[in-house]
Amino acid sequence: MTSPRLHITRFAVWMNPIFDESMAADDSVTLEIAPTDDTEAAWAALQRAHIYQITAAKDELVGFHAQQALIDRCPNLLAVSSVGAGYDTVDVDACTRAGIAVVSQLGGNAHAVAEMAIGLMLAVSRRIAESDRKLRTQRGFSREALMGSDIGGKVLGIAGIGFTGTRTAELAKAFGMRVLAFDPLLAPEEIRRRGAEPVDLDTLLRSSDIVSLHCPRNKDTLNLLDAKRFASMKKGAIFVTTARGGIHDEHALAEVLTSGHLAGAGLDVWKQEPPPLDHPLLAPDNVVATYHTAGVSHEGRRNVTRMAAQQVLQLVRGERPPHLINPEVWDVFQERRRKALRALQAS
Repeated sequence: MTSPRLHITRFAVWMNPIFDESMAADDSVTLEIAPTDDTEAAWAALQRAHIYQITAAKDELVGFHAQQALIDRCPNLLAVSSVGAGYDTVDVDACTRAGIAVVSQLGGNAHAVAEMAIGLMLAVSRRIAESDRKLRTQRGFSREALMGSDIGGKVLGIAGIGFTGTRTAELAKAFGMRVLAFDPLLAPEEIRRRGAEPVDLDTLLRSSDIVSLHCPRNKDTLNLLDAKRFASMKKGAIFVTTARGGIHDEHALAEVLTSGHLAGAGLDVWKQEPPPLDHPLLAPDNVVATYHTAGVSHEGRRNVTRMAAQQVLQLVRGERPPHLINPEVWDVFQERRRKALRALQAS
């Protein structure tokens, strides 16, 4: 008798091939790739899904986020796996109420994102992008007109010292930086173990030469850096974020950059991605802007995709994955999984 196969659905957006290869090599699953240009066929594929491998990009495939409307249309759904460290495309509370397990690939691209954070610090502080643009379009300027500052010896403030924040602290220390960190989820001794001096957020903002965000986007961090907090930062400081759009107030940041209170910013994430071309933060020379590419390296994408494949297959086998976002749903998920397998076996 043929063993029942759980149905995995993902959309036809780019993923490292290791995911599809892993699914094809396992006889307990069937992978279906839903089209992005045929809504009816996409919904049909999702309604067959037991596990939905979802994009982590919040402005990609907006109509197919794992929210209540999708859950209502997909009664077979047992689990949702985000292909990134974040899971902005998933309503975790709605999934939990429905008995749907949610996993993310937390830490899978931490090295890639940390390198990008340091790269943005260097690009802004040493005015690398500004120098590149000027050299390509102008003549008659002096090298001193593009004089920047070293990051060595400066104070780096990290907001959120998880996988990526910890790696960023390690790299910063190689540059000779002093590292402060704010993380309300960790005890002071754990923050010290991760390579930083524990401080509260207000102390971090007023003491740091560079502030780098590495916290998740949730109800507690939305608009965490507002106009008041930007104004409290040290004059001449630099702001960097590789976290998520919406954690900082973009218009408040534009104002403190225009006023000269902050020396510059390195921004990889945006409230709307990509931001409109007339966005006020795309105009200043002292802003280095990228398109949520901190984790988009060959190595970073391969790592998160491999992790996603491993966790999906653990869910299929009934093994608890290491990065389960809603652990309270586990017993319900297990019972729903058993029922799904019995139904498949019967059919």
